[in-house]
Amino acid sequence: MHFSIPETETRPGEGGNGAYVAYNIHVNGVLHCQVRYSQLLGLHEQLRKEYGANVVPAFPPKKIFTLTPAEVEQRREQLEKYMQAVRQDNLLGGSEIFNSFLRKAQQETQQIPTEEVQLEVLLSNGQKVKVNILTSDQTEDVLEAVASKLDLPEDLIGYFHLFLVREAKDGAFSFIRKLQEFELPYVSVTSLHNPDYKILLRKSYWDSAYDDDVMEQRVGLNLLYAQTVADIEQGWILASKEQHRQLKSLQEKVSKKEFIRLAQTLKYYGYLKFDPCITDFPEKGCHVIVGAGNSELNFQVKLPNDQIKEGSFKVTRMRCWRVTSSVPVNNGTSGPTAGKSEVKLELAFEYLMSKDRLQWVTITSPQAIMLSICLQSMVDELMVKKSGGSIRKMFRRRANGALQRSDSQQAVKSPPLLDSPDANRESIAKVSSKLSSVSLRAISHSSSSTDIRANDFHGNFAFEGIGDEDL
Repeated sequence: MHFSIPETETRPGEGGNGAYVAYNIHVNGVLHCQVRYSQLLGLHEQLRKEYGANVVPAFPPKKIFTLTPAEVEQRREQLEKYMQAVRQDNLLGGSEIFNSFLRKAQQETQQIPTEEVQLEVLLSNGQKVKVNILTSDQTEDVLEAVASKLDLPEDLIGYFHLFLVREAKDGAFSFIRKLQEFELPYVSVTSLHNPDYKILLRKSYWDSAYDDDVMEQRVGLNLLYAQTVADIEQGWILASKEQHRQLKSLQEKVSKKEFIRLAQTLKYYGYLKFDPCITDFPEKGCHVIVGAGNSELNFQVKLPNDQIKEGSFKVTRMRCWRVTSSVPVNNGTSGPTAGKSEVKLELAFEYLMSKDRLQWVTITSPQAIMLSICLQSMVDELMVKKSGGSIRKMFRRRANGALQRSDSQQAVKSPPLLDSPDANRESIAKVSSKLSSVSLRAISHSSSSTDIRANDFHGNFAFEGIGDEDL
């Protein structure tokens, strides 16, 4: 996830006390919570107490006197870097201290009291599952509630995930992001104040070999079947007329496993398709439809001469990638329209085009963050497979009754980034081990392709060089 503090806001104190400065923490360009310096200082002290001063990043110092506008802006930048550094650290960013702080702050900012509510979760076929939860329930709590409602066995819960999506008029879903451990699903979706935003249950893995695990259980089979049917109906999976006939015949016979087996042989099975966007490959300004799956990003590019070309970029040949954003600068303050400016998001990856040639490819899309998440999850699966491990995902209960993912489900650490071959680009020694933490900067112009900082990057453990036989 992309953390930033793009603006501050001066708010009146309670009970007639003096005004204070509130810092707006954005995730993926959307306001997540509004906090005071003292709250962040409290978080910092908790982290130091638990993990030690040598592990926790430096925190902006206290000031005795009221801050000037310039000092407020300086503190905003320092706090933004602090939050990014904490999130990027495997230990700190995944800690319950950090995540519970963000959940509590999100709930307080949206002024939603803790109470029992009914939340609607969609399945891929449009079916609605209504679950009774608390407004303060975190993502895994809600996932467990949905699984319980569906009678999905506990050992299959980890094969599925909750996604924030936007439903189009034709019923198609545009994927915004996976819901994270630091947010409250009910608060996240209701705070958008738009009925088009929904929460959707979908499988969380890429390798179709894991379908066998899911199909062992009746409910898992039904969920996978519903997703496969929906993907075919909306054109995400391509099939010939004869294949469509065979699929229809299997549907009529309710031969769900056979239907899925046939679908597995079709083009783009298991891919996640994204909304039309813009790329600079093979030339700037090309319209493209991107699909993620089978350890690759598939491009269907419309060239300026209206010719359509298709090609794929293998994850194993992506040396690294980054997500950047452009948002209007407002001098560190916010007015009535704060947080409503459109954020321009770009995903750029460095690709091994030939044995000795690396090239940056950029995708400009509101779904750039989701694309980045897809890349990392594909890398994670490849690394688990390479190490001889299994992604069979289990949930085990913590002492307090909440659910926790097993060790086999923890994300694989990202590697150190290789030295850049570009002499004009400074070498990067270390990158975040969390895909979900990249800096989100407020800039007044488009990001330059050479304006790169270490914490903008995700290195790739699965990166493989090209041998002579591949050329």
